[in-house]
Amino acid sequence: MKIAVLAAEGVFDSGVSAVLDVLQSANALRGQMDSPPTGFEVHTVGVQESVRTGLGHRIDAEPLSVAATADLVVLPALAERQPAALLDLVASERHRPIRELLAETRARRTPLASSCTGTFLLAESGVLDGLQATTSWWLSPVFREHYPRVTVDETRMVTTADGVTTAGAAFSHLDLALAIVGMRSPALADLVRSYLVIDDRASQASYTIPSALTRHDPLVSAFEQWVRSRLSHPLAIATAAHDLGVSERTLQRTVVRTLGCTPIRLVQNLRVEQATHLLRTTDLSLAAIAKSVGYENPGALQALLRDRFGTSSRVLRHHG
Repeated sequence: MKIAVLAAEGVFDSGVSAVLDVLQSANALRGQMDSPPTGFEVHTVGVQESVRTGLGHRIDAEPLSVAATADLVVLPALAERQPAALLDLVASERHRPIRELLAETRARRTPLASSCTGTFLLAESGVLDGLQATTSWWLSPVFREHYPRVTVDETRMVTTADGVTTAGAAFSHLDLALAIVGMRSPALADLVRSYLVIDDRASQASYTIPSALTRHDPLVSAFEQWVRSRLSHPLAIATAAHDLGVSERTLQRTVVRTLGCTPIRLVQNLRVEQATHLLRTTDLSLAAIAKSVGYENPGALQALLRDRFGTSSRVLRHHG
Protein backbone atom coordinates (compact mmCIF):
# COMPACT_ATOMS: atom_id res chain seq x y z
CA MET A 1 0.00 0.00 0.00
CA LYS A 2 1.54 3.27 -1.13
CA ILE A 3 0.88 6.15 1.28
CA ALA A 4 1.76 9.78 0.62
CA VAL A 5 2.12 11.81 3.82
CA LEU A 6 1.55 15.39 2.70
CA ALA A 7 3.65 17.78 4.77
CA ALA A 8 2.38 21.32 4.30
CA GLU A 9 4.56 24.28 5.22
CA GLY A 10 4.08 24.85 8.95
CA VAL A 11 3.05 21.24 9.61
CA PHE A 12 2.44 20.24 13.24
CA ASP A 13 5.66 18.46 14.24
CA SER A 14 4.15 15.78 16.46
CA GLY A 15 1.40 15.15 13.94
CA VAL A 16 3.63 14.22 11.04
CA SER A 17 5.96 12.30 13.37
CA ALA A 18 3.09 10.29 14.87
CA VAL A 19 1.82 9.22 11.46
CA LEU A 20 5.28 8.24 10.23
CA ASP A 21 6.22 6.47 13.47
CA VAL A 22 3.04 4.38 13.60
CA LEU A 23 3.35 3.34 9.96
CA GLN A 24 7.04 2.50 10.39
CA SER A 25 6.22 0.50 13.53
CA ALA A 26 3.58 -1.41 11.58
CA ASN A 27 6.18 -2.29 8.95
CA ALA A 28 8.65 -3.39 11.63
CA LEU A 29 6.12 -5.49 13.60
CA ARG A 30 4.26 -7.20 10.78
CA GLY A 31 6.93 -9.91 10.66
CA GLN A 32 5.75 -11.14 14.07
CA MET A 33 2.40 -12.20 12.63
CA ASP A 34 1.67 -15.70 11.35
CA SER A 35 0.12 -14.29 8.19
CA PRO A 36 1.56 -10.80 7.85
CA PRO A 37 -0.20 -8.29 5.59
CA THR A 38 1.77 -6.48 2.94
CA GLY A 39 3.74 -3.51 4.19
CA PHE A 40 3.30 0.22 3.77
CA GLU A 41 5.35 2.13 1.22
CA VAL A 42 5.48 5.57 2.82
CA HIS A 43 6.49 8.76 1.01
CA THR A 44 6.69 12.19 2.61
CA VAL A 45 5.72 14.74 -0.04
CA GLY A 46 5.60 18.51 -0.08
CA VAL A 47 5.31 21.60 -2.24
CA GLN A 48 9.05 22.20 -1.76
CA GLU A 49 12.01 19.84 -1.41
CA SER A 50 12.52 21.03 2.17
CA VAL A 51 9.44 21.72 4.27
CA ARG A 52 9.65 23.88 7.38
CA THR A 53 7.61 22.57 10.31
CA GLY A 54 5.70 24.64 12.80
CA LEU A 55 8.66 24.49 15.21
CA GLY A 56 11.15 25.45 12.52
CA HIS A 57 12.60 22.02 11.76
CA ARG A 58 13.17 20.87 8.21
CA ILE A 59 11.69 17.80 6.54
CA ASP A 60 13.04 16.48 3.24
CA ALA A 61 10.10 15.94 0.90
CA GLU A 62 9.46 14.28 -2.42
CA PRO A 63 7.50 16.14 -5.13
CA LEU A 64 3.72 16.43 -4.88
CA SER A 65 3.46 14.40 -8.07
CA VAL A 66 4.32 11.27 -6.05
CA ALA A 67 0.90 11.55 -4.42
CA ALA A 68 -0.78 11.07 -7.81
CA THR A 69 -0.04 7.33 -7.69
CA ALA A 70 -0.64 6.83 -3.95
CA ASP A 71 -3.31 4.53 -2.57
CA LEU A 72 -3.90 6.94 0.31
CA VAL A 73 -2.97 10.58 0.96
CA VAL A 74 -2.55 11.64 4.59
CA LEU A 75 -2.52 15.31 5.60
CA PRO A 76 -1.16 15.97 9.12
CA ALA A 77 -2.30 19.08 10.98
CA LEU A 78 -1.02 22.62 10.61
CA ALA A 79 0.66 24.15 13.66
CA GLU A 80 -1.80 27.03 13.97
CA ARG A 81 -4.09 27.18 17.00
CA GLN A 82 -5.82 30.55 16.59
CA PRO A 83 -9.13 30.15 14.70
CA ALA A 84 -8.99 33.39 12.69
CA ALA A 85 -5.38 32.83 11.65
CA LEU A 86 -6.13 29.21 10.79
CA LEU A 87 -9.02 30.17 8.51
CA ASP A 88 -6.81 32.72 6.74
CA LEU A 89 -4.01 30.19 6.42
CA VAL A 90 -6.02 27.37 4.84
CA ALA A 91 -7.53 29.80 2.32
CA SER A 92 -4.21 31.48 1.53
CA GLU A 93 -2.32 31.45 -1.76
CA ARG A 94 0.48 29.73 0.11
CA HIS A 95 -1.59 26.57 0.44
CA ARG A 96 -3.32 26.69 -2.94
CA PRO A 97 -1.18 23.80 -4.31
CA ILE A 98 -2.22 21.68 -1.32
CA ARG A 99 -5.90 22.47 -1.83
CA GLU A 100 -5.64 21.64 -5.52
CA LEU A 101 -3.89 18.35 -4.77
CA LEU A 102 -6.58 17.40 -2.25
CA ALA A 103 -9.36 18.20 -4.73
CA GLU A 104 -7.62 16.22 -7.49
CA THR A 105 -7.07 13.30 -5.13
CA ARG A 106 -10.73 13.29 -4.21
CA ALA A 107 -11.74 13.48 -7.87
CA ARG A 108 -9.72 10.31 -8.50
CA ARG A 109 -11.56 8.70 -5.56
CA THR A 110 -8.26 8.07 -3.82
CA PRO A 111 -8.81 7.82 -0.04
CA LEU A 112 -7.80 10.80 2.09
CA ALA A 113 -7.05 11.16 5.79
CA SER A 114 -6.36 14.10 8.06
CA SER A 115 -6.51 15.17 11.68
CA CYS A 116 -6.95 18.25 13.86
CA THR A 117 -6.41 21.52 11.95
CA GLY A 118 -5.62 19.57 8.78
CA THR A 119 -9.34 18.90 8.44
CA PHE A 120 -9.79 22.64 7.79
CA LEU A 121 -7.65 22.29 4.67
CA LEU A 122 -9.77 19.33 3.58
CA ALA A 123 -12.92 21.38 4.09
CA GLU A 124 -11.47 24.43 2.33
CA SER A 125 -10.65 22.28 -0.69
CA GLY A 126 -14.27 21.05 -0.80
CA VAL A 127 -13.54 17.36 -0.30
CA LEU A 128 -15.65 17.16 2.88
CA ASP A 129 -18.80 18.68 1.37
CA GLY A 130 -21.78 16.47 2.14
CA LEU A 131 -19.78 14.20 4.44
CA GLN A 132 -19.55 13.61 8.17
CA ALA A 133 -16.23 14.53 9.74
CA THR A 134 -14.58 15.24 13.04
CA THR A 135 -11.95 17.78 14.04
CA SER A 136 -10.41 19.23 17.19
CA TRP A 137 -13.29 19.51 19.64
CA TRP A 138 -12.34 23.07 20.62
CA LEU A 139 -12.37 24.24 17.00
CA SER A 140 -15.70 22.64 16.13
CA PRO A 141 -17.85 25.82 16.49
CA VAL A 142 -15.57 27.66 14.04
CA PHE A 143 -15.51 24.69 11.68
CA ARG A 144 -19.30 24.32 11.84
CA GLU A 145 -19.84 28.01 11.10
CA HIS A 146 -17.45 28.24 8.14
CA TYR A 147 -18.12 24.86 6.54
CA PRO A 148 -21.89 24.34 6.83
CA ARG A 149 -21.87 21.65 4.12
CA VAL A 150 -19.91 19.35 6.43
CA THR A 151 -21.62 17.47 9.25
CA VAL A 152 -19.31 17.77 12.24
CA ASP A 153 -19.27 15.32 15.14
CA GLU A 154 -16.54 16.53 17.46
CA THR A 155 -17.21 13.74 19.96
CA ARG A 156 -15.64 11.20 17.61
CA MET A 157 -11.93 10.46 17.74
CA VAL A 158 -11.85 9.04 14.20
CA THR A 159 -14.58 8.83 11.59
CA THR A 160 -14.66 7.69 7.96
CA ALA A 161 -17.17 8.79 5.33
CA ASP A 162 -17.00 7.82 1.66
CA GLY A 163 -13.26 7.21 1.70
CA VAL A 164 -12.30 10.29 3.72
CA THR A 165 -11.04 9.64 7.26
CA THR A 166 -10.77 12.46 9.78
CA ALA A 167 -9.57 12.50 13.37
CA GLY A 168 -9.82 14.83 16.34
CA ALA A 169 -7.37 17.00 18.23
CA ALA A 170 -3.59 17.07 17.89
CA PHE A 171 -2.56 13.73 19.37
CA SER A 172 -5.37 11.88 17.65
CA HIS A 173 -2.84 11.61 14.83
CA LEU A 174 -1.94 8.39 16.65
CA ASP A 175 -5.54 7.20 16.40
CA LEU A 176 -5.66 8.25 12.75
CA ALA A 177 -2.50 6.31 11.90
CA LEU A 178 -3.72 3.24 13.78
CA ALA A 179 -7.01 3.45 11.88
CA ILE A 180 -5.02 3.44 8.64
CA VAL A 181 -3.10 0.34 9.75
CA GLY A 182 -6.40 -1.21 10.86
CA MET A 183 -7.84 -0.78 7.39
CA ARG A 184 -5.18 -3.19 6.17
CA SER A 185 -5.05 -5.44 9.25
CA PRO A 186 -6.93 -4.95 12.54
CA ALA A 187 -4.62 -7.51 14.17
CA LEU A 188 -1.54 -5.53 13.12
CA ALA A 189 -3.11 -2.33 14.45
CA ASP A 190 -3.67 -4.05 17.81
CA LEU A 191 -0.06 -5.22 17.82
CA VAL A 192 1.23 -1.71 17.12
CA ARG A 193 -1.09 -0.30 19.78
CA SER A 194 0.32 -2.73 22.34
CA TYR A 195 3.97 -2.10 21.53
CA LEU A 196 3.54 1.70 21.51
CA VAL A 197 1.22 1.62 24.56
CA ILE A 198 -1.57 3.62 22.92
CA ASP A 199 -4.97 3.52 24.61
CA ASP A 200 -8.05 2.68 22.58
CA ARG A 201 -9.89 6.01 22.52
CA ALA A 202 -13.11 6.07 20.55
CA SER A 203 -14.30 9.49 21.66
CA GLN A 204 -13.12 13.03 22.38
CA ALA A 205 -16.10 13.57 24.68
CA SER A 206 -14.19 12.98 27.90
CA TYR A 207 -11.69 15.69 26.96
CA THR A 208 -14.19 18.34 25.94
CA ILE A 209 -14.42 21.52 28.01
CA PRO A 210 -17.91 22.98 27.38
CA SER A 211 -16.92 26.54 28.28
CA ALA A 212 -14.25 26.50 25.56
CA LEU A 213 -16.98 25.79 23.00
CA THR A 214 -19.69 28.13 24.24
CA ARG A 215 -17.51 31.25 24.27
CA HIS A 216 -17.71 31.29 20.46
CA ASP A 217 -21.17 32.92 20.70
CA PRO A 218 -22.26 35.50 23.33
CA LEU A 219 -25.77 34.08 23.71
CA VAL A 220 -24.54 30.50 24.08
CA SER A 221 -21.93 31.66 26.59
CA ALA A 222 -24.61 33.49 28.58
CA PHE A 223 -26.81 30.38 28.51
CA GLU A 224 -23.90 28.29 29.79
CA GLN A 225 -23.41 30.65 32.73
CA TRP A 226 -27.15 30.63 33.42
CA VAL A 227 -27.11 26.83 33.56
CA ARG A 228 -23.98 26.60 35.71
CA SER A 229 -25.52 28.84 38.35
CA ARG A 230 -28.56 26.54 38.58
CA LEU A 231 -27.11 23.05 38.06
CA SER A 232 -28.70 21.61 41.19
CA HIS A 233 -32.21 22.73 40.18
CA PRO A 234 -34.72 21.59 37.55
CA LEU A 235 -34.11 23.66 34.42
CA ALA A 236 -36.51 24.81 31.72
CA ILE A 237 -35.23 26.10 28.40
CA ALA A 238 -38.20 28.47 28.16
CA THR A 239 -37.21 30.04 31.48
CA ALA A 240 -33.62 30.38 30.34
CA ALA A 241 -34.70 32.10 27.13
CA HIS A 242 -36.92 34.50 29.07
CA ASP A 243 -34.15 35.38 31.52
CA LEU A 244 -31.70 35.92 28.66
CA GLY A 245 -34.12 38.16 26.78
CA VAL A 246 -34.58 36.01 23.67
CA SER A 247 -37.21 33.66 22.32
CA GLU A 248 -36.95 29.95 23.06
CA ARG A 249 -36.65 29.33 19.32
CA THR A 250 -33.73 31.77 19.04
CA LEU A 251 -31.94 30.08 21.91
CA GLN A 252 -32.52 26.63 20.41
CA ARG A 253 -31.30 27.65 16.96
CA THR A 254 -28.23 29.50 18.26
CA VAL A 255 -27.06 26.60 20.42
CA VAL A 256 -27.56 24.08 17.61
CA ARG A 257 -25.80 26.32 15.08
CA THR A 258 -22.83 26.90 17.38
CA LEU A 259 -22.42 23.55 19.11
CA GLY A 260 -24.30 21.10 16.91
CA CYS A 261 -26.40 19.99 19.88
CA THR A 262 -29.62 21.05 21.58
CA PRO A 263 -29.75 23.20 24.72
CA ILE A 264 -30.86 20.13 26.69
CA ARG A 265 -27.76 18.29 25.53
CA LEU A 266 -25.58 21.18 26.63
CA VAL A 267 -27.24 21.08 30.05
CA GLN A 268 -26.43 17.37 30.25
CA ASN A 269 -22.84 18.04 29.20
CA LEU A 270 -22.41 20.64 31.93
CA ARG A 271 -23.92 18.32 34.53
CA VAL A 272 -21.63 15.48 33.45
CA GLU A 273 -18.61 17.79 33.58
CA GLN A 274 -19.40 18.87 37.15
CA ALA A 275 -20.29 15.36 38.29
CA THR A 276 -17.03 13.98 36.88
CA HIS A 277 -15.07 16.73 38.63
CA LEU A 278 -16.74 15.89 41.96
CA LEU A 279 -16.14 12.17 41.50
CA ARG A 280 -12.45 12.76 40.96
CA THR A 281 -11.87 15.42 43.62
CA THR A 282 -14.23 14.57 46.51
CA ASP A 283 -15.46 11.61 48.57
CA LEU A 284 -19.12 12.53 48.05
CA SER A 285 -21.44 9.62 47.36
CA LEU A 286 -22.90 9.21 43.89
CA ALA A 287 -26.31 10.09 45.30
CA ALA A 288 -25.00 13.35 46.75
CA ILE A 289 -23.21 14.23 43.53
CA ALA A 290 -26.29 13.42 41.49
CA LYS A 291 -28.40 15.72 43.62
CA SER A 292 -25.85 18.52 43.37
CA VAL A 293 -26.08 18.45 39.57
CA GLY A 294 -29.87 18.21 39.34
CA TYR A 295 -30.63 14.47 39.40
CA GLU A 296 -32.80 13.09 42.20
CA ASN A 297 -32.11 9.55 40.99
CA PRO A 298 -28.39 8.62 40.99
CA GLY A 299 -29.20 5.90 38.47
CA ALA A 300 -29.97 8.57 35.88
CA LEU A 301 -26.53 10.12 36.39
CA GLN A 302 -24.88 6.70 36.32
CA ALA A 303 -26.55 5.92 32.99
CA LEU A 304 -25.46 9.26 31.55
CA LEU A 305 -21.86 8.76 32.66
CA ARG A 306 -21.78 5.30 31.13
CA ASP A 307 -23.24 6.66 27.89
CA ARG A 308 -20.61 9.40 27.68
CA PHE A 309 -17.52 7.55 28.89
CA GLY A 310 -18.39 3.89 28.43
CA THR A 311 -17.61 3.14 32.06
CA SER A 312 -19.02 3.42 35.57
CA SER A 313 -18.77 6.19 38.14
CA ARG A 314 -16.56 3.90 40.25
CA VAL A 315 -13.99 3.61 37.47
CA LEU A 316 -14.10 7.36 36.81
CA ARG A 317 -13.44 8.01 40.51
CA HIS A 318 -10.62 5.47 40.61
CA HIS A 319 -8.88 7.18 37.67
CA GLY A 320 -9.31 10.68 39.06
